[in-house]
Amino acid sequence: MAKESFNWKSLFINDEANNSEGAPATPPSAPVLPASDNKFPNHVADSVSANSLTNPFLNEIFEVYDKGFESLNESGFDFFELYKSVMAVGVTNPQSYQMAFTMGKSIKSDLTKEFLLQKGSFYVAEIEKVYAKYDTIGKAKKADLDNTITKEKYNLSKSISDLEAKIIELQKELEAKKIELQKIDPVNMEQLSEIQLKMEANNLAKQKILASINTVITGINQYL
Repeated sequence: MAKESFNWKSLFINDEANNSEGAPATPPSAPVLPASDNKFPNHVADSVSANSLTNPFLNEIFEVYDKGFESLNESGFDFFELYKSVMAVGVTNPQSYQMAFTMGKSIKSDLTKEFLLQKGSFYVAEIEKVYAKYDTIGKAKKADLDNTITKEKYNLSKSISDLEAKIIELQKELEAKKIELQKIDPVNMEQLSEIQLKMEANNLAKQKILASINTVITGINQYL
């Protein structure tokens, strides 16, 4: 398969994976299991299926990694084809490795274990580079969002504190006004009473003087 860019659905693109005219980049050294180690890796699909129950994005992202891995494949037989064959037949079955290697030898006569391990390290390194790149982007975005949330919380908390302070001041002012209202009658009662008495005296004085004047007017009419 012709090598393509590491396609991450237009969001994950490994620019460093684009090497000139299909020539494989020299992979950085990666640890290789000793030949005496006969342990086989567990199939990752089991853990993916289990974890996808709690992480709704896991299956989608795993598919992106899988397609990205496939996009790195070059023409001819290398680690990728052996990987696909072994995964199809049985990743813990020793015969699946022997069968895949024999098939690979029929396609690529100079195929060796060392070449397969080298190419396997290459794929691992390329995927690690993409992971590191977007892990950094993800952490930066998370940090930005955390900062935004922190600022919003601070601003809202400050606004709440300011409003609470204003409410306390308004409550104090309200209580002060209530006290002033209660004091109005007692403070003005003496003056109010004085005015009321003067008004009554004015009425009485008018009635008295008018009564005496009217008495004289009546006397004039009667006696003159």
